[in-house]
Amino acid sequence: MASAPARSQNRSALKRAFERYPFLPALIILVVLMVLNGWFQPRSLSLSGVTGLIKTYLALMFLAVAQTYVIYAGDIDLSAGAIVSLVNVVIVAVMTALGGDGLSVMAALAVGIATGLACGLVNGLVVAALRLQAIVATFATSIFFTGLALYIQPVAGTPAPAAFWRTYGGRILEIPFVFYAVVAFAILLVVLVRTRLSLRLLAVGDGQQEAYQSGLPVTAIRMGGYALCGVFAALAAFCITGDTASGDPLVGGKMTLFSVAAVVLGGSALAGGYGTVVGSMIGALIIGFINSLVFFVGTPSEWQNLVQGLAILLALMAGVLVGRRARA
Repeated sequence: MASAPARSQNRSALKRAFERYPFLPALIILVVLMVLNGWFQPRSLSLSGVTGLIKTYLALMFLAVAQTYVIYAGDIDLSAGAIVSLVNVVIVAVMTALGGDGLSVMAALAVGIATGLACGLVNGLVVAALRLQAIVATFATSIFFTGLALYIQPVAGTPAPAAFWRTYGGRILEIPFVFYAVVAFAILLVVLVRTRLSLRLLAVGDGQQEAYQSGLPVTAIRMGGYALCGVFAALAAFCITGDTASGDPLVGGKMTLFSVAAVVLGGSALAGGYGTVVGSMIGALIIGFINSLVFFVGTPSEWQNLVQGLAILLALMAGVLVGRRARA
């Protein structure tokens, strides 16, 4: 039987682990969901099954990371999905107008990044510089961005050039393209982690007044978080355009709240100052595996949304309770 000091030491080590890696509860939930998916549909864990899942939910992973950088500072962006929709129709329109070849695709992607960055800066300006409430201001800008998307493309269904979606769904050297995208995604995140912006966003989220008194440019930092959010939302739009092979001015509508749920599932605090982008990516995958599991167990179509919502809620409750208990 373990002695009291040994149990205390083990508990202290566990507490340090959960404090250093707040995504551990989410990782445990993800492993359980993977096992359940493999149990009900063994092919879901095959290379083709995993490739399909990543291809479908890579956009949500990007958007969850986008939301994380805003939430780090204690803010929120309810326009993230609208930015995805806007960039989606912008790049399809640009690619179509320029002929749909390789050079037009590259030009459209550059325009898409610029569009996402501009949207992020607009949000940063109204929230950080003008000091409007983030939840209200970004709700208003979401309506504005959606209006722009509908102006550019009033109806859904405009096809994206084949050069774009065939690349996204294809292979390079017999390796699915999405795996190259994931590697590039990981490298980008490693580079960003090594910058001071992430730490400064967390510092602002931990206490804006204290950050200001310590000499940090709080307004510029918060604007930087929204700018990053806009860029990652544009990257999410690239993925969803490649997956759907078309433009849709409302395609990102449901993604905003899914991205917030993924951030919370990953262990980040909505109040700011605590969390990781790795956890947000895991949270997005949790949502993906939940949706797959609901389908694999044969849930009737009229019940799928209800079951998915309940499952996400249960996963969220389990992750929060495990994390709190481990850190207590």
